[in-house]
Amino acid sequence: MRPTRSTSAVTRALLAALATLATLLGLLALSPSPALAADAPEPPGAAATGLHISDGRLLEGNGNDFVMRGVNHAHTWYPGETRSLADIKALGANTVRVVLSDGHRWSRNSPEDVAAVVADCKANRLICVLEVHDTTGYGEDAAAGTLDHAADYWISLKDVLAGEEDYVIVNIGNEPWGNTDPAGWTAPTTAAIQKLRGAGFEHTIMVDAPNWGQDWQNVMRTTARQVYDADPTGNLLFSIHMYSVYDTAQEITDYLDAFVTAGLPLVIGEFGGPADQWGDPDENTMMAAAQRLGLGYLAWSWSGNTDPVLDLAIDFDPARLSSWGERVFHGADGIAETSREATVFGTTAPDTRAPTAPGAPTASGVSPTSVTLTWPAATDDIGVTGYDVVRVDGTAETPAVSATTTTVTVPSLTAGTRYTFAVYAKDAAGNRSSRSATVTVTTEEDTGTPGAGCSVGYRVAGEWPGGFQGEITLRNTGTAAVDGWTLGFAFAAGQTVSNMWGGAPAQNGSSVTVTAASYTSAIPVGGSVTVGFTGTKLTSNPAPTAFTLNGTACTTGS
Repeated sequence: MRPTRSTSAVTRALLAALATLATLLGLLALSPSPALAADAPEPPGAAATGLHISDGRLLEGNGNDFVMRGVNHAHTWYPGETRSLADIKALGANTVRVVLSDGHRWSRNSPEDVAAVVADCKANRLICVLEVHDTTGYGEDAAAGTLDHAADYWISLKDVLAGEEDYVIVNIGNEPWGNTDPAGWTAPTTAAIQKLRGAGFEHTIMVDAPNWGQDWQNVMRTTARQVYDADPTGNLLFSIHMYSVYDTAQEITDYLDAFVTAGLPLVIGEFGGPADQWGDPDENTMMAAAQRLGLGYLAWSWSGNTDPVLDLAIDFDPARLSSWGERVFHGADGIAETSREATVFGTTAPDTRAPTAPGAPTASGVSPTSVTLTWPAATDDIGVTGYDVVRVDGTAETPAVSATTTTVTVPSLTAGTRYTFAVYAKDAAGNRSSRSATVTVTTEEDTGTPGAGCSVGYRVAGEWPGGFQGEITLRNTGTAAVDGWTLGFAFAAGQTVSNMWGGAPAQNGSSVTVTAASYTSAIPVGGSVTVGFTGTKLTSNPAPTAFTLNGTACTTGS
C-alpha cells in the first residue's frame, strides 16, 4: 500500500535540508504587485462551455456562481477505496480533487480508470478536479516530472474528458515547482496551458503555484496576469496551497485579497490545519476569508496520509472523523455550513436570496475629515461577501466606501459638516440587502492642526544568518483619526528591507519611508495597525531608535 504523498509530508521531507525555511514562514503576504492590476486587459475569451471563468469568478455553464467546498482524495495510491467519493458527498462536499498519475513517477491511471472516476463524481453529484501528482516539486525533487509531460497525459485523455466540461476541471500538475529558482515556473506553466488549448481542450484549467504550491516568493502572485492573458479562452483558475507558511491572518488575507482585487480567479486548492514543526497554519482565517470572498477551498486530505495528522477520516471511515475532519466538515465556515451543490445536477436554483440588513451603524473616531463606522453583521444563507456604505441626503444616496468587514473609516469629509450614513450588505451572487438604519454625525471643526500623536513598537520576529523578519506596530495616540500615513525611520547597521506587507517601502541608504497599504491607511484614535517585513542584515541588527508618522515624531517601545 502506497502512503499518500500529501503536500505536507512530501514537501517537508524533501525540504529538510533547507534550514532557513522555518524562519521564512511569514514571507507570503507582500504588497500587491503591479502585475495584478485589475484594469489590465482581459483575453478575448470563448463562448462559455461548462464551467468557465468570467470577471474573476468560476461560473457554471448557465452563469451561476460556483464556489468549491470539498477535499482532496488520493485515488492513484488507493484505487480500491471506491466508497470514498460517496462518503465525501454525504458529508456535504460539492467538489473533490482527485490525485492521478501520468506514469512518470507512479503507476499511470488509464483512460478507463479516469473515465470511471469522472462517472463516480457525476453519480455522487460532485464537481471533479483532476490533477497529475507526478510534477510535485519539479526542479528540486529529482523524481518529479514536467508540466509538458503532464500536458501530454491530458491530451491522451481527450476522448475521455471531451464533453465533460460541465463537471471536470483539469489541474495540469500538482505543485509543479519547488523552491529552486521558482521564477522558472512561469514559462512551462504558460506553455502547458497553450499546449492543452492547442489540442482543443475547452475545460477550465487550474494551475498550482511554485514553492511547493505555497508561493511564498510570490512568483505566481506577480506573474498571474501574464499567465492568465496567455490563455486564449480566459478559462484559467489559479490555485494556492496553504500550509504552515500561512500561520497569520494577515498573510492569508493579503494573498487572497490581492487576487480578488485584481479580478483574477483563485482557489485554495489544498490547505492544512494541524500544527507541525514548521508552524501552525491558521485554517480558521483561511476558511473564513474564503467564505467572505466567495473563494473555493479543498482541504487536504480525505485519508491515507503518510502523516496521519492530515487525515480527515481515519482509515477512510466517514464515521471516524479526526479533529481536523470535524473542523473542515462541521466547524465554522466549514463544508456542511457553506457548501452548495452545482446546479448542473439540477437540484439547486441560482442564489437569489439577499442578505439580511446590517445592524444600525455607530460612529467613532470623528475628525474634521473622517469618521469610523461600525455595525452588526448581516447574515445570508450562503455568505455575506461585503458591505457598501452610503451617504444619505433625504431620498438621495451617494456611495461613500465599501468594506469586507463590519468596520470602515469614511475619508475625505468636510470639517464641521453634518452627514448621515447607512449600510447595505451583499453576497457573492450580487444580491444586495435592504438598507440598515442610519447614523448621523457632524465632523469636527478644523482648528488648523488636529491633535497628532503616535507611538511605534518595533520587534524582530525571527532571525537567520544574513536576514531577519521584523514587525512594526503604529498606534494613534492623538485626538484625530489618521487617514493615510507615511512612516519614517533609519537603520543603524546596514539593514535593508527586502519585502513588506501592510505598507510599501522605499529605502535610500539607511533611511526608510513606508507608505500605507489600502487596508492599513486608516488608524482611528486609540487604534493601531501592524506592518511586517523581511530584511537583510550584516553582523548586528539593532532596532531603529526614532520614528516619524506624517512628519510627527513618535514615542517608541509601545
